[in-house]
Amino acid sequence: QVQLVESGGGLVQPGGSLRLSCEASGTGFMLYDVAWYRETPGKQRELVAAVSSGGRIDYADSVKGRFTIFRNNIKKMVSLQMNSLKPEDTAVYYCSAHDVGWYWGQGTQVTVSS
Repeated sequence: QVQLVESGGGLVQPGGSLRLSCEASGTGFMLYDVAWYRETPGKQRELVAAVSSGGRIDYADSVKGRFTIFRNNIKKMVSLQMNSLKPEDTAVYYCSAHDVGWYWGQGTQVTVSS
């Protein structure tokens, strides 16, 4: 069982940067695969970046080279550093953790607009 709370969303202009954070509570965090997803109206929630319990990292092609995911098992935190932001990055971003089941945060809005 884990509870997740995201923070760091907001409004940023194209080309800017933003850092999202997800704080976890509960036990067994280090054994979870964790990830960031994003969702826009009319579109299915899509994977942005993920890091497994063993440290394997995957990124969506659309964010590769611009976004970086970090996890800190001691602090029970997963962060997403977003650079060179584009308007198409606008979405609600969700933190997730997965072992047997899926756990989700409440989401945080990221808006990229000039």
